[in-house]
Amino acid sequence: MDSDVIVVGAGLAGLVATAESVRLGKSVVLVDQEGPQSLGGQAFWSFGGLFLVDSPEQRRMGIRDSRDLAWRDWLGSAGFDRAEDAWPRKWAEAYVDFASGEKRAWLHGLGVRFFPVVGWAERGGYTAEGHGNSVPRFHITWGTGPGLVEPFARLVREAVDAGSVRFAFRHRVDRLETADGAVTGVSGSVLADDEAPRGVSTSREATGEFSFSAEAVIVTSGGIGGNFDLVRRNWPARLGTPPERMIAGVPAHVDGRMLGIAEDAGASLINRDRMWHYTEGIANWDPVWPRHGIRILPGPSSLWLDATGRRLPSPLFPGFDTLGTLEHIMTTGHDYTWFVLTQKILEKEFALSGSEQNPDLTGKDVKLLLKRVLPGAPGPVEAFKERGADFTVADSLEKLVEGMNSITDEPLLEFDTVREAVVGRDAEMANKFTKDLQVTALRGARNYRGDRLIRVASPHRLLDPKAGPLIGVRLNILTRKTLGGLQTDLDGRVLRVDGKPLAGLYAAGEAAGFGGGGMHGYRSLEGTFLGGCLFSGRQAARGVSDQG
Repeated sequence: MDSDVIVVGAGLAGLVATAESVRLGKSVVLVDQEGPQSLGGQAFWSFGGLFLVDSPEQRRMGIRDSRDLAWRDWLGSAGFDRAEDAWPRKWAEAYVDFASGEKRAWLHGLGVRFFPVVGWAERGGYTAEGHGNSVPRFHITWGTGPGLVEPFARLVREAVDAGSVRFAFRHRVDRLETADGAVTGVSGSVLADDEAPRGVSTSREATGEFSFSAEAVIVTSGGIGGNFDLVRRNWPARLGTPPERMIAGVPAHVDGRMLGIAEDAGASLINRDRMWHYTEGIANWDPVWPRHGIRILPGPSSLWLDATGRRLPSPLFPGFDTLGTLEHIMTTGHDYTWFVLTQKILEKEFALSGSEQNPDLTGKDVKLLLKRVLPGAPGPVEAFKERGADFTVADSLEKLVEGMNSITDEPLLEFDTVREAVVGRDAEMANKFTKDLQVTALRGARNYRGDRLIRVASPHRLLDPKAGPLIGVRLNILTRKTLGGLQTDLDGRVLRVDGKPLAGLYAAGEAAGFGGGGMHGYRSLEGTFLGGCLFSGRQAARGVSDQG
């Protein structure tokens, strides 16, 4: 054998699985089709948000949380309703226990620290039993994605120096090797060296072949978000017809190849129609990968209109229900929507997902971070307003509508329709009470100290000239996460269609639906993708060790 363990995929789950395997005395070959510059995979590009329950950060912000409340929220969001959800549900409960238990202390011991203001993602807006986080739980890693990747990358590099880990970059796995019904290794193509920067598409020219053998293979190769053909093929019927136009929230190498390769070897691939795509995507004016998109992390104040200028129904407000909003959008006959907002809202409520869009948090720059509470939008947000193809700015609503129509191929917006929505919403600002649930929600959000401090603008009329100028933003469907995946038990062992383990094969991270083949069910509570990589990567390594 070339090693005790082969890990396929050098993203966060792969790094965690490798580091934990080494800690447990195993030798590892870490294989990835990209080069060393892409170590950490998608996690490097992330905002670094993590789902934690009853944390010190929450308690300092006056948030009362508990394991039971988090589990109730999870079940209300996941909506488990399939026979194959048995293992995903067990993974979900184990993960909530992890997030409300040792997760923070474990990360803290590795040097991970958190921004003190806890964010409130996926607010729901339905009943207590429905989708959404009842309280803020989104903990931003100090250093964002790179800050979360770093301790595990360091442990793996130290293991390389010690001789217990071997990197095999630019090695593309094409097959899982099997013998007597068990997975015994991997084989595939050695790709030509390519020094393209992180995230940029690399050459697929093959210069040779390779084969590695081991007692266990852990697949941590990610999902399908960079493969639009696969996204459309697996698009859920409940979300209507797949959008004609999408932008990519992940690099092109997130191609889903290993899912099919594992399935060919006998693995059970479940919940492939469960996926997580954002509805607030904007085209990156300075793209790294093909069709590169960035997600707006919105506060609750922007007016959300469909492609024809009609307001989205309650409770589909910014930041409340991602997939509920996506489902509605796909009934409109168009694959984009609009935010209408003011400069005042932009400055307080617009954050951009991605480590590169948050230089203050990523660079751990306190002086730069303090500028967020000063007048003016963060630099990256202002750059999108000035250069982004999806933005238009005007001093009057009539000119704003003209600018919005100039962005799209077909001018669908009628001024009177947009004006009716804006004026109607503004009329609800005259009193502290209102029949408009979005206005109620944004006022209620400011009861939370974190939202009032840095996240939610003080309520005002959109047509108040003191809050201007007016801004229109076209929002695109942004591909991101695969919620289904390889079916695994709690030891990370990949199961066959008959429910029995496929000997020698394990999976973790997005390739395993973050645990079990889909621990999120239909919807995510956010901050649980990176956390799912951490937990499932560790579990798979421990599962290999427990098997010998």
